[in-house]
Amino acid sequence: MAELADRLGVEGRTVRRYVYQLIDLDVPVESVRGRYGGYRLAPGYRLPPLMLSDDEALAVLLGLVADRRARLTTTERTANETASAKIRRVLPKHIARRLDTLLESLAFTDQPGEFDTPDAGVLLTIADAVHHHRPVSIRYTDRDGRRSERTLHAYGIVAHAGRWYVTGKDAQIDEDRTLRLDRIADARTLPGSFETPVGLGPAQRVLSGFATAEYRHHVILRIHGTVEQIRAHLPAGVASLEEHEPAAGQDPAAEHWLRVELRAQQLDWLPRILASLDRPFVIERPDELRDLVIALADRLTSCTRQA
Repeated sequence: MAELADRLGVEGRTVRRYVYQLIDLDVPVESVRGRYGGYRLAPGYRLPPLMLSDDEALAVLLGLVADRRARLTTTERTANETASAKIRRVLPKHIARRLDTLLESLAFTDQPGEFDTPDAGVLLTIADAVHHHRPVSIRYTDRDGRRSERTLHAYGIVAHAGRWYVTGKDAQIDEDRTLRLDRIADARTLPGSFETPVGLGPAQRVLSGFATAEYRHHVILRIHGTVEQIRAHLPAGVASLEEHEPAAGQDPAAEHWLRVELRAQQLDWLPRILASLDRPFVIERPDELRDLVIALADRLTSCTRQA
């Protein structure tokens, strides 16, 4: 032990910590007792070319999965998939099983972004709870800094616009909630089970929750255009569309009036969005938005006349 610590330039307790980490990675480290005892690998065992901890494996594989969602070329996509396969082959079995469970519980929206890696313990615990339909106890801090303990029936984990979310039912208030994973300080699986409701998938639940969240302003518009034209500027995570069945003989893809509803804390960004739509629109509410659009139009007209 003393010789090994001296060769590594660390203390004896650090050597023991390294040994425990190797054992956690399924490396067969044996202790040898006696005056000249220490640690050795099991006879015939050869270390794999790559060894990753839970956190490291999670960070690498989540990064590869997120990149796979991006618009990669065929060559880049192939390289991504082969890199994922190589990493998974050298992972210890218990880590590989937990990561497989996570990937089965994970969904992505169409909103891109650079994703930070969340806390591995929290993410893997919640993924296991999703997979086995088990309640999970969490400690959560909301956007106002209030801390609470909650029991969550988690339906799925969703990556959206650079953040990670868990969607499920808050058992205390019996309502669906979407919570940010980076605001969860601790997660612990509880006994029992629950049934996941049929209907919207986790990604659709997150987007629907964002579009109907309680903010300061409730905005209702009518816009003449196609769903694709409107969604290009007001995606599902921002606004909800009320679509009607086309009239007899009407092309379903043709432009028609659509009711658009959203909630926002501030309105100053909406006039620019409506202008960029370049489609006829009517503001049903609020009057404040109508005033902001008129003010933008006046500024543009004034600048044009000065030019």
